[in-house]
Amino acid sequence: MSGTLLSPPAPAVRPAPRRVAAGETLRDTLGRLSTAQKGAAGAPAYSRFLNRRAGRLLAALAFHAGLTPNAVTGISALCTFTGIALLALVAPSWGLGVAVAGCLAVGYALDSADGQLARLRGGGSPAGEWLDHMVDALKTSSLHLALLVGLYRFQPVERGPVLLVPLAFCVVAAVLFFGTMLNEALRAQHGATTRAQRTAGRPSVVRSLVVLPTDYGLLCWVFVLLGAPVVFLWVYAGLAVLTAGYLALAALSWFREMGRLPR
Repeated sequence: MSGTLLSPPAPAVRPAPRRVAAGETLRDTLGRLSTAQKGAAGAPAYSRFLNRRAGRLLAALAFHAGLTPNAVTGISALCTFTGIALLALVAPSWGLGVAVAGCLAVGYALDSADGQLARLRGGGSPAGEWLDHMVDALKTSSLHLALLVGLYRFQPVERGPVLLVPLAFCVVAAVLFFGTMLNEALRAQHGATTRAQRTAGRPSVVRSLVVLPTDYGLLCWVFVLLGAPVVFLWVYAGLAVLTAGYLALAALSWFREMGRLPR
């Protein structure tokens, strides 16, 4: 989830042209992008340290290729939903795991790139932000439901209570996504600092590592384990439990925070 829906945008690079300036190199573009990043408060480690940097490179390449942010969002969606479709349509194997993980990870990096490209071009549009987050909302639920379909169709493990795990993870992921977006909307509406805004202090690295199990980027790479279904399901279930625990604790904190916002 990389856009800036319902929250103030990150600082602009400068009044930037929508096309590459004469003589501007890829290194120059990356330098401009590095000064226009969103805040990293609360971001888990993979998204913060790996995916954002990959997205920065892809945004610079897209800028030099003349692509629009919406085009990058479309390519991101194509990669992501290819991986999701494979989960439901192809029997689990090591090859499938690599393909699914690769599609999801590339889609996630492009999901970071579209917002960065928008800022590089002088700012995004409400329609672009809407499109970005609608794609995010769709993938958040459909990923787990596609896994459920694949487990039911191909039976890599015995059917039973294990099929409830993707259903539970789907609910947790959807609520976490909605809660995160709602928090940003209410903070912005009531004049509080949003997580997308950059602050003077450096966000905690320890916190980024602690919340790593909730990172969508980490989940993408867990699908590499599909060649060993039992191992995969144990790891996947562990992430589901940790994410549910995080959501429960975070919801209490969020509710108290919303209670302190000015009316």
